[in-house]
Amino acid sequence: MNSSSETKRAAIVTGASSGIGLAVSERLACLGYEVFGFGREFGEEPLWDRDGLHPVVCDLLDTQKLCGYIRSVKAQHPVHVLVNNAGVGYYGLHEELNPKKIQQMVRTNLEVPMILAQQLLRELKKHAGYLIQIASVTAYQSNPHGCAYGATKAGLASFSASLFDEARRYGVKVVTISPDMTKSRLYRSADFCEAEEEDCYLLPQETADAVAYVLSQREGMVVTNLTLKPQRHRIRRIKKQP
Repeated sequence: MNSSSETKRAAIVTGASSGIGLAVSERLACLGYEVFGFGREFGEEPLWDRDGLHPVVCDLLDTQKLCGYIRSVKAQHPVHVLVNNAGVGYYGLHEELNPKKIQQMVRTNLEVPMILAQQLLRELKKHAGYLIQIASVTAYQSNPHGCAYGATKAGLASFSASLFDEARRYGVKVVTISPDMTKSRLYRSADFCEAEEEDCYLLPQETADAVAYVLSQREGMVVTNLTLKPQRHRIRRIKKQP
């Protein structure tokens, strides 16, 4: 991390190596932000070779290292936007999960956003910035075969609503964007995925569009909640290999 562009507004995006996080990172760079994308690995994605995009290889569950990276970014760049996008989902009957999977979902989907909000809130207050939480439609409905995942997203939505009321007087915009079924890697461990018809799923770029819409509002008006859904609700079952 260098200081050659420290006067540019910075944005931090978690889960940035693929899917929604990758699309949001690209959109923020196009909007003129210096983007720091956090992910476990970035492979050979050519997007990260362009100016204004900085991949940060980090296990978000390593709290000490994560906070160290955040301090480094804050020391060199004015952070105006935090997008908590990283998420983990395991599906099936609740008794078929194991403690490790439950802990991973709770920590990734809820604990990490809370920690990053705490680490960056003073910075966001200073710049009247944006905290954008990528939640899920599961936050607002019953989720059989996804009870724990839905609970973590409901917790994230509740946290966000309370934090907005706590921080709004300081100019901080806390926004929850809740996409429905999206064509991404989230369902790679599930026995289902999006249906093949184009009106049965969202694209990662459409959530990036929603982020850009949120950021385009005049100072003094906040879009606190956005729900994104495909026209039709349909999934495709996948037969798992024995």
